[in-house]
Amino acid sequence: MRKYKLQAALSGLMVSSCAIAGCEVATKQDALEASPKPPVEISFWNPFGGGEGDYVEQIIKGFNDSQDDVTVRQLRLESNEYYVRLSTALSFGKGPDVAVAHVDRMSPFVKAKQIQPLDELAREAGFQFDNLTEASRQSVNFDGKPYGVPLDTHFHVLYYNKDLLAKADLLGDDGTPLLHDLTPQRFIDLLQQIKTRVPGIQPLAINTPYFQEPFLDMYYEAGGELLTPDLMHAAINNDNARRVLTFFQQLYTDGLSDLNDQTPWDSFHNGQAALWFGGNWEAGHHLENPSLRIGIAPLPAIFGSEAHWGSAHALVIPSYVPKEKLLAAMSFIRYFSEVGSQKWGEAGHVPVNRTVRGSDAYRMLPYRDQFLKAEQQVKFAPQTDKYAALYTALSEELQNIIFNHLNPAEGLNELERKLNELLAN
Repeated sequence: MRKYKLQAALSGLMVSSCAIAGCEVATKQDALEASPKPPVEISFWNPFGGGEGDYVEQIIKGFNDSQDDVTVRQLRLESNEYYVRLSTALSFGKGPDVAVAHVDRMSPFVKAKQIQPLDELAREAGFQFDNLTEASRQSVNFDGKPYGVPLDTHFHVLYYNKDLLAKADLLGDDGTPLLHDLTPQRFIDLLQQIKTRVPGIQPLAINTPYFQEPFLDMYYEAGGELLTPDLMHAAINNDNARRVLTFFQQLYTDGLSDLNDQTPWDSFHNGQAALWFGGNWEAGHHLENPSLRIGIAPLPAIFGSEAHWGSAHALVIPSYVPKEKLLAAMSFIRYFSEVGSQKWGEAGHVPVNRTVRGSDAYRMLPYRDQFLKAEQQVKFAPQTDKYAALYTALSEELQNIIFNHLNPAEGLNELERKLNELLAN
């Protein structure tokens, strides 16, 4: 990629002009003033590990190699500690110059004035928000101003191991799984068939460490809502939620999934699970494994609809970042959106940059036509600045229900109480 060496080019031009005009040899002071400035160093925090972390490293390297004025150094944090660390950094005014934030987590940071609007800075850096999808632009808009640059839409898809499904007689001649006209019981029957015919593996790996995500997938399929329309009360204590929890509990009880599997994504990647409800961001990681014959499909409509959980990443700039670093930070964000989005799309995320998502290079990647269609069925988080606290409570109480084998009705009563308590405060 071409390097932009503006300062060096200007210095060379001055020297050449002086030589032609017979200028005297520059003084030591002149030489010092003409010497290129050291690059501005930008700290970039993110929670991207595993396969997608490799793609982030490639994006950062691509940016650093493309020019000499800015150097990005990343700090990769574990996802389960990321927001605690980021919130602390923003509160104390010392931390990253650029950070990743899920769009449903941004509202409290905006309200506390801990991240800054990017409209004027984007204009100065030549970044066009109009080149992003309308829905993504609205997701980072607060009081008429963009407080982040959205990167993607991410959600879950069905990964399947073709060899294991073939052994269970559940792979069609076209290489797709025979998972048609599903109901919860019909899906359980199919998993039992896998267990019987392919012993020693998990029929379905479930993301138990982040159980709120597969729960919301199925709950949204069933038509559920997290909050009432006025966002004032919890709306999760209902028959749909009880049905979904009963369904998952049966999968664990019947040995169709391993409750204690703390790395289910690795279980699938290592050929120890036939099916996996995994993130689209894992696609590049799984597909590049030469020993694994896998396919990808939309999540099966087990509970009646194609709606499913999803979210989006954005890049934000904290309010404490000094003026001399702002343009450098924005230049990295621009690069990530306009150039890095192609690499990000290779990881599996659906880019929201219109140029990238409409390019042949992106659309020719395997299964991306399915991803673009599945993106239209994503049900995003309710727009409340209390969502971070609500999501934490949801995660903790759902973990309590499944690991302590609680009656779903009792567990949902407690979940409803805690959510309403947060909403009342």
